[in-house]
Amino acid sequence: MHLSEVIKLLDDYKTKNYNDVEIEGISYNSLLTKQGDIFICIRGETSDGHKYARSAVENGASALFCEEELELNVPQIIVKDTKRTMAKIASAFYGEPSKNINLIGVTGTNGKTTVTHLIQRIIEENSEKCALIGTLGYKLSSTDSYKEAKHTTPQPPELQRDLRLMSDRGINNVVMEVSSHSLEQQRVGCCDFDGAVFTNLTQDHLDYHITMSNYFKAKAMLFEGLKQGAFAVINADDSYADDFLKVIPEKVKVITYGVKNNCDVKAENIDFSIDGAKLDVVYNNTTYKLNLHLNGMFSVYNALAAFAAGLSMNINCNTIIKALENTKSVAGRFEIVNKKPLVIVDYAHTPDGLENVLKAARELTPETSDLICLFGCGGDRDTTKRPKMGKIADELSDKIVVTSDNPRSEDPQLIISDIMTGIKTVDTKRVFVEPDRRQAIKFLKSISKPEDVIVIAGKGHEDYQILKNETIHFDDREEARKVFAGVTI
Repeated sequence: MHLSEVIKLLDDYKTKNYNDVEIEGISYNSLLTKQGDIFICIRGETSDGHKYARSAVENGASALFCEEELELNVPQIIVKDTKRTMAKIASAFYGEPSKNINLIGVTGTNGKTTVTHLIQRIIEENSEKCALIGTLGYKLSSTDSYKEAKHTTPQPPELQRDLRLMSDRGINNVVMEVSSHSLEQQRVGCCDFDGAVFTNLTQDHLDYHITMSNYFKAKAMLFEGLKQGAFAVINADDSYADDFLKVIPEKVKVITYGVKNNCDVKAENIDFSIDGAKLDVVYNNTTYKLNLHLNGMFSVYNALAAFAAGLSMNINCNTIIKALENTKSVAGRFEIVNKKPLVIVDYAHTPDGLENVLKAARELTPETSDLICLFGCGGDRDTTKRPKMGKIADELSDKIVVTSDNPRSEDPQLIISDIMTGIKTVDTKRVFVEPDRRQAIKFLKSISKPEDVIVIAGKGHEDYQILKNETIHFDDREEARKVFAGVTI
């Protein structure tokens, strides 16, 4: 591909030192730039790619895309928005792969990972291939291992490369987690979505979006961009449901789901046990029995979202039910790692997420036993949710262990202090503080009985902990199994 082919995609641009060089690759990280790459200068939250353009040229960049002219003797294309431009270039460079794929985006504060996994299983049960892209990485099938990902939704060059790989492998369905950051930062720009699923919208990422209104507007971009003939799946019980319904273009097929409100796909007669959830799914005046191996009301909503997506793709209800019932668990999502006491590891790291998990765990807690919650909050992230999560843990748990999560550059003790302001009464018999997460998990054994239920929240599937100057290996599931060497799963 040549530079002249790229600039044909652009509406408004200027050039400097123009030369129709050949493009061998796309880079936005100067350290990874190779000979023949174009380097795109991206302004991020903490860094500005324009400052690293010289380094990129020294590493072999043949041209620059930037938002201002630079004093460098290489071809430069000056545009208003390099993020949007990078999406256009990446899509074109890899042959617009999303146009040949049934691409489904799943967005929301909580539930994205589980819903994408369930949809993948439904499509595969329908005898079709389906790949997945999300928080845990990407995988070419439900039985494939994960390829590591740095973001919930990759940057355009990686995303378009992966979509091209999947298309070339004959995979014609891809289900993808779509984060609010990726929508606002144009990571999914030029992706041709055939369907979009909305799970819920609660407080998260306000360090980035500042207001819930901005957060909603970012999420809504996925639905605003749907083409004629695409489908949209909306959680009718969420307080933002009507707002999402209003932005969906005409001639997009809409299907709603829920438990409380009028909707197209509704759950009734829900019963929870340690083995999962039994419920009736009512659709089109027909009732279907569903036995999930997943637990908690949030899992019911996730299953309904996937059910509705399957219906939107004209997949038979019995095929959908079989796929849902054959799904055992998703890594780090209400994952049971020990039975006596019942130890549950979950990724819940928002107020709503923690509340949902604790309410689900309470359903499994005998009346004479305790529900114990261990959690922390991430550093360099939304500080306003810390006392809210402390309040939720205080109200819904019998005992609390406040510890460190991924402190990043912040002092773990200061993060814990923020959490503690949400706890009404610091009773030393039920509220405990241990900044060292490994020691905190060990401490759980001394305050628990065999019939208790323990929730270790915040990190879920993560096998690392981000400290001030290093990232170390740390897995809540591994640590819990070491401590509770009883009846394990």
